[in-house]
Amino acid sequence: MRILVVDDEPQIQRFLKPALTAAGYEVADAANGADAMRLIATAAPDVVILDLGLPDMDGKEIIAKVREWSKVPIIVLSARDRETEKIAALDLGADDYVEKPFGIGELIARIRNALRHKAQDAGASTRFETDGLVIDTLKRLVTRDGEPIRVTPKEYDLLAMLVRHAGRVVTHRHLLTSVWGTAHGDDLHYLRVFIGQLRAKIERDPANPRIIQTEPGIGYRIRDEA
Repeated sequence: MRILVVDDEPQIQRFLKPALTAAGYEVADAANGADAMRLIATAAPDVVILDLGLPDMDGKEIIAKVREWSKVPIIVLSARDRETEKIAALDLGADDYVEKPFGIGELIARIRNALRHKAQDAGASTRFETDGLVIDTLKRLVTRDGEPIRVTPKEYDLLAMLVRHAGRVVTHRHLLTSVWGTAHGDDLHYLRVFIGQLRAKIERDPANPRIIQTEPGIGYRIRDEA
């Protein structure tokens, strides 16, 4: 598997290349946005690790441009720790976000997770299972320990959107615009109500949810046991 590391800090490149190589990955690198765009198009990386603060363009611009033609997993690696930066990057199509300073073990785990989801997306499975919950997106059925669970159409649409991105955080805005439309992009109360309703139906202990997990200030993710 080929990893493209896009970062203008030489020390980050010197640290990451041997660490990722030792983990079994082929590593390419770019120090600016122009080179990153060229390598994403020509070198066909399996995962892109992207810093947002590049000398010639903002990393979010790269995410937006790449998402026009590629689904390559993008993991943002940045010192920008503001929630607004994370939300913007994820809304534009980043798959994950790791803050600097970071541990190499965590980053490699995020890479494995991104590669697993890439393979799952390619297989286009219609069945999702976690903690006794089964969601059949072909039949639009939800069961728990073999027993059917009745959900409303909107509850199902919300659950299906989380399943489509299983294991990855989905921002509030992405969920709202996908399920309710662009006019409701800021209606967080809609989302909180429906998430609460879903948890009441699918969680073993709704007060301590394990399946639908909250990413404070950013969005939600559905637990992935794969």
